[in-house]
Amino acid sequence: MRKLPLLASMLAVGTVACAQAPKKPAKPVASSPYANGITAADLKKHLYIIASDDMEGRETGTPGQYKAAKYIADQFKRVGLQPGANGQWEQPFSLYQDTLTRSTITANGKTYEFGNGFYSALRETVNQELGQTPVVFAGYGITHEQYDSYKDLDLNDKIVVVADGEPLNADGKPLITREANAPQAAQLKDKLRAAANKGARAVFLVSDRVPAMGRAGDRLRRTGLYFPAMTTMEFIPNAYFISPELASAVLGKPWEEVVAHLKGGKQDTVTGQVASLVFEKGKNEIKSSNVLGILPGTDKKDEYLFITAHYDHIGVINGKVHNGADDDGSGTVSVIAMAEAFMKAKKAGKGPRRSIVFMTVAGEEKGLLGSRYYTDNPIYPLSETVADLNIDMIGRIDADHQKDSNYVYIIGDDKLSSDMRPISEKANEQTRLKLDYRYNDPNDPNRFYYRSDHYMFAQHKIPIIFYFNGVHPDYHGEGDEPHKISYGLLAKRARLVFHTAWSIANRDDRPKVDRNEK
Repeated sequence: MRKLPLLASMLAVGTVACAQAPKKPAKPVASSPYANGITAADLKKHLYIIASDDMEGRETGTPGQYKAAKYIADQFKRVGLQPGANGQWEQPFSLYQDTLTRSTITANGKTYEFGNGFYSALRETVNQELGQTPVVFAGYGITHEQYDSYKDLDLNDKIVVVADGEPLNADGKPLITREANAPQAAQLKDKLRAAANKGARAVFLVSDRVPAMGRAGDRLRRTGLYFPAMTTMEFIPNAYFISPELASAVLGKPWEEVVAHLKGGKQDTVTGQVASLVFEKGKNEIKSSNVLGILPGTDKKDEYLFITAHYDHIGVINGKVHNGADDDGSGTVSVIAMAEAFMKAKKAGKGPRRSIVFMTVAGEEKGLLGSRYYTDNPIYPLSETVADLNIDMIGRIDADHQKDSNYVYIIGDDKLSSDMRPISEKANEQTRLKLDYRYNDPNDPNRFYYRSDHYMFAQHKIPIIFYFNGVHPDYHGEGDEPHKISYGLLAKRARLVFHTAWSIANRDDRPKVDRNEK
């Protein structure tokens, strides 16, 4: 340890020597020769495979998605990338889906099926079976210092029926006063907690919206895909949303008469008859994965640039394969093409200074699940991840650009870093696309900034750019097919991403994080 001062003085001498004979900085290597290797023909070849019927629409957790993952990994291997997921090509993760097995409510001699007279939120509802159980009506089901629906009521081991909403005075205004912007007293969770505190086994919440929910069909009988959540020891009774017709049967009195007593803040106790119910569901584990390949950098190899796209789509609907050529086959094949172009530069001795991770994610169509899993379980430190360039639909032309298709939408480039837009616009000098910032407006109602995988990186303060061609009539439709892609334009847009990535991967400083915009 004591040798440090001597070492420091030696370094100082070296510094003086360098000052006396300065070296000219190395001239940046041009990216164009390698970007030009991203061709319409290659993109088309890959896309006719990725968006073929053999991939079955690439829905997350299906054989089609697994086929697509293997194809992408094979391409990463072919071009010479290294496996990017701890020595593997795929970062596996599990998702879950609940599916209704059976559910009925029986009252007053009639049995009602799930979806016909009642429904419940499958994910929040636990398996339950109640025999002939007493039913009690408890107004709006609210416990508050100004209004108590449960005063003098015994709900222990009973089913409680409550009305939707909250008590109103004779003028139709909320009876319970609260501060501005405070949550309503009629929040469902609060109603369920109040019922739990009184010992209720289940809550029937009467709603006029229930009959319309029946039109959702089988969608009511399964949840979306989700990650397992932490459990809580708090007991919350199951909530079943029931129709006024079923409420009448349960209470043995027309619902209109029951609810009439609530006007003006009044509440009369209505003791119902008895009801029985069954709710039974199963939980399925669904396997999925992100596909990662890495090109290690040189002197800045411990900093990482991500180039991402989602390779999943929406699968088969009503027997029709939805191939998702644009969404997001176009982004997926662009990532493959850019990986090959960067590897050609690497083999020519012009590899990037920073490491580049090429990642295609699953689960985007299910709620950005694959990118969320990655950022929750990063393989490379998020603190050393300098940017994410995310591609989601860059193969088509939207209605607003039919006359001048030489464009791409740029979203999010100025949200976190003041460096990203200048880098992007400088890179565009080599492609000369019109960079359309329309959807970057924080007041744009489409909110595209929050709707693709880059947002999971942005939440961790990692600068991003989202490349997008806008929606078109085939968006999420069976007509999103490879023959409708503008391959020359796709190649040009992919080259823009490549030039931008080249700049970020090779510049002296990583993009600074100095903004926090919506």
